Amino acid sequence: MDLRLLRYFTTVSEELHFGRAAARLYMTQPPLSRAIKQLESDLGYDLLRRSSTGVVLTPAGSALYDEARDLLAQADRVRTRVAVAAGASALTIGTFAEQAGARLAAAYRDAHPGVQVHIREGDFADPTAGLRAGRVDIALTRTPFDETGITTQVLRTDPVGVVLRVDDPLADRANLHLRDLADRHWFQLPPDTDPIWRSYWSHPTDPDTGPVVRTVHECQQTVLWNGTVGLTPLGHPVPDGLVVVPLVDKPPSSLVLAWNSAEHSPLIRSFIDVAATISPAAIGRSPERNPVVTADHTTRRTDLAD
Repeated sequence: MDLRLLRYFTTVSEELHFGRAAARLYMTQPPLSRAIKQLESDLGYDLLRRSSTGVVLTPAGSALYDEARDLLAQADRVRTRVAVAAGASALTIGTFAEQAGARLAAAYRDAHPGVQVHIREGDFADPTAGLRAGRVDIALTRTPFDETGITTQVLRTDPVGVVLRVDDPLADRANLHLRDLADRHWFQLPPDTDPIWRSYWSHPTDPDTGPVVRTVHECQQTVLWNGTVGLTPLGHPVPDGLVVVPLVDKPPSSLVLAWNSAEHSPLIRSFIDVAATISPAAIGRSPERNPVVTADHTTRRTDLAD
């Protein structure tokens, strides 16, 4: 079977719409439709039922979808082994100091002991951690951001909290609302930052209230030294002297793998496949409980439902 046609078919099967599938594949709809018809002709069965609103899988199409995913996964594993044997033995990962987790690192080493992994810490001006600029092969980053030309896979979704100093009057609160922070100075992101990313992580109405920060470390130190406030995913470690209080009225942020949609590197695909085998709690710290340092400098554990 033609693997290219199978990839087209699985994309249409997942989107159940030719237009969306074509956009995801970075092609126009007519050649995609012709490719699916060619696959149906090769097999001798109708795979999809088409309508003005989209498509549905026929029984034959459902059976092919399950088999096609296995075939494509096996083909990717073959490509990866060939690429490594041929010397394609380096992968660069962009990140914002997220803890990727020992299990993910160990699983990837076990799968590809000959691959050298380089880590590049990103600048907040680029939420893709160097992916969009071509400096990394794949990014471990957080939503939301402009995903044009980028494919993402969600690893875990976390609520967010407010970073405060332990002596802040709000530090011992069980949770906070945005209205509680209306008169506070927030750290701000660089002016050239992705607008979607900047809107989420900055002050909801006035993004220019505090010092500019470009890294996770700068965010934390700005709060510690200046008493500004900012946001962080719950469960993300903070230095001594800081507290993270759950923020009730803010949508959660997803930890994602992100890669160039036009990139088909076997090493990238293999990294994505390995990450998919790791439980969400093992990718970084578990989001189920969040360490909170109270104003009297004692440590307690706070359920997110508090």
